[in-house]
Amino acid sequence: MAQTGKQERGLMEITDVAEGIRWQAEHATRAGAPITGKIILATLAIAEAGDTATGRRMAAWQGAVLEDAMPLRIAGALHFLHLTGEEPRLAPIYAGLVSDQGQIDAIVLEAARKFDTVLLPWLDGPPQTNEAGRSASVMGALLWLAQKFGPKFQLIEIGASAGINTMMARYRYDLGGTKAGPSLSSMKITPEWRGDAPPAGEVEIIDVAGCDLAPIDLTDEAQALRLKSYIWADATERMKRMEAAIAMATRAAPDLVQMDAAEFVVQKLAEPQEAGVTRVLFHTVMWQYLPEASRAKITEAMEEAWAAASKERPLAWIAVETNRATFRHELKLRYWPGGDETVQLAEAHPHGAWVEWQG
Repeated sequence: MAQTGKQERGLMEITDVAEGIRWQAEHATRAGAPITGKIILATLAIAEAGDTATGRRMAAWQGAVLEDAMPLRIAGALHFLHLTGEEPRLAPIYAGLVSDQGQIDAIVLEAARKFDTVLLPWLDGPPQTNEAGRSASVMGALLWLAQKFGPKFQLIEIGASAGINTMMARYRYDLGGTKAGPSLSSMKITPEWRGDAPPAGEVEIIDVAGCDLAPIDLTDEAQALRLKSYIWADATERMKRMEAAIAMATRAAPDLVQMDAAEFVVQKLAEPQEAGVTRVLFHTVMWQYLPEASRAKITEAMEEAWAAASKERPLAWIAVETNRATFRHELKLRYWPGGDETVQLAEAHPHGAWVEWQG
């Protein structure tokens, strides 16, 4: 499944701050977010100026710049200043009215000088990038698994953040013509689908629970605003999905607990499993943030549970994660009994805009 330790290579090992920021900016632009790309590139001016606490901390960053998502941390902070209206000089940039990189650099640097104490704490932790669009890949995998084990699933999500994907059973899906989910749902997940559609069939999620070390309460206005801040400014559809998820959580909160991911997996795997139900561990774009010890403990727990899996009580592991060498986002799964080797079903846009099915 996901790689650990010495197997991790490539982009995630970049420690040069300027190189990491430039790569992240280019990646955002290639992913269809040119405004965000320019904002991220402008944060290099903060680091190079060295006249703010935020800039000095960025310049002296200890660790891998991209693995720590440092450029996205500071980009989230700047978007927060814009969304709150605290720094109106940023508004023309986010509206796409200012495109000259030199001008953007100057405005962002002045914002950092003015709001240094506001920006600095945003570097303390990784971004929360909860995104309902990623559930398209997970649903595709469930449809694929349903052909092997039947339609009933119990889902366990780690790194659930605000529980947006923990609520995936409430969403309506159109995956290349394959439909799933409640037809009257206010959340429509309809990514651009490339390749064949996943197999048609029934998926019944009978139970789903998630955990996060620092879960976000979508019904709390301040916490919801922070989550919105990590959405790339160009991603208007993502913002609409976020608003829909907030409305859903207000009506009925997701089953979400504050807990260490490895402990949560061990706990959930120890619970009795109903016959005829496939138990599934899933996660989306969070594995890189786990300590190696936690990754190893989860892997060990899943492999131990694999030994007890049967046709009556199957087990599966679905991951929508970043390929450490290519930075492409891949949908992979393992399943037991019968699927000891990892199967790659798809590649996907990091925020679910498209899915290229390979299954």
